[in-house]
Amino acid sequence: MSNGSFPADLVRDVANRRTFAIISHPDAGKTTLTEKLLLFGGAIQLAGTVKARKSSRHATSDWMEIEKQRGISVTSSVMQFEYAGHTINLLDTPGHEDFSEDTYRVLTAVDAAVMVIDAAKGVEAQTIKLLDVCRLRSTPIITFVNKMDREVRDGLALIEEIESVL
Repeated sequence: MSNGSFPADLVRDVANRRTFAIISHPDAGKTTLTEKLLLFGGAIQLAGTVKARKSSRHATSDWMEIEKQRGISVTSSVMQFEYAGHTINLLDTPGHEDFSEDTYRVLTAVDAAVMVIDAAKGVEAQTIKLLDVCRLRSTPIITFVNKMDREVRDGLALIEEIESVL
């Protein structure tokens, strides 16, 4: 069965596609989270690191030489894997304000955003700006608190901050 002038297989493929932007303030762990999702989704066999040494494996989404050298994302990257009968598109976005226009454009084409919050830093100015853009576009947001394996702020205080500020 087709939907208007679109072939049935295209309609089915689009219905089974889920696109998520991974967004946050700088250094919250967007690229590392993206690598882990790709690893557990079966798209890669070994997760890279953001600040890899020359002998180590760089993050899949940090493909530009400047990203490898500086350990930051300067442009959005899309990676894809299959999960539970769905095609999952992950868009790893830049966190630095200098590259925020790229992130804002990405948010026009996603089903939802995963807002990554650093458990030690909490909500930052860029986090609030990105949330505002998502709200303007009615983009659903999944909040993910990252870096819980490090010295972090009190968990309940962090949740209270997320609730009150965001």
